[in-house]
Amino acid sequence: MNIPNRITISRILLIPIFILLLTLPLDWGSISIGEETLPVVHLVSALLFIIASGTDWVDGYYARKYHLVTNLGKFLDPMADKLLVAAAFVLLVELNMAPAWLVIIILSREFAVTGLRLVAAGEGVVLAAGQMGKWKTTFQLVSISFLLLHDFPFSYLNLTVSVGTILLYVALILTVVSGLDYFIKNWHVMKESK
Repeated sequence: MNIPNRITISRILLIPIFILLLTLPLDWGSISIGEETLPVVHLVSALLFIIASGTDWVDGYYARKYHLVTNLGKFLDPMADKLLVAAAFVLLVELNMAPAWLVIIILSREFAVTGLRLVAAGEGVVLAAGQMGKWKTTFQLVSISFLLLHDFPFSYLNLTVSVGTILLYVALILTVVSGLDYFIKNWHVMKESK
């Protein structure tokens, strides 16, 4: 097994730790940032999520640079991304940090695209992610990171702005638009499938 695939597997192995940190009744105290308070366990969870998210870029860069792209990597990398994002979104709903309806839309799109990819794979076709899909993933990961850090709001001209929430809605828009774009561009796979 090559290094990029090991990095991807390490990302998958971080997911249960991330889940346990946010679901077990751990009390490691809290830290104050300005007028806001952040539980240390949420800070640790956010850092773990950010590290796991960063390995997505590292393994892809390493695989392309050193020509180590494999079929296993093509399978594991998107699966690791989907598992990490799905776990984080479900936990954000559980913690009342993200609306359930929004998370359902995002996860439904992910399942639909994965289904289309499976149909394509059955026909011997590999469907690569488009640029809009990469932007969607970036906004999802950044919004989740902000929300895990309790989305510290800031005020400007008596208006409270929540960066993580704004990024989450941008991620929602990109998720829907990129999903539609993906299906429109690749619908021929469904029509041609046996």
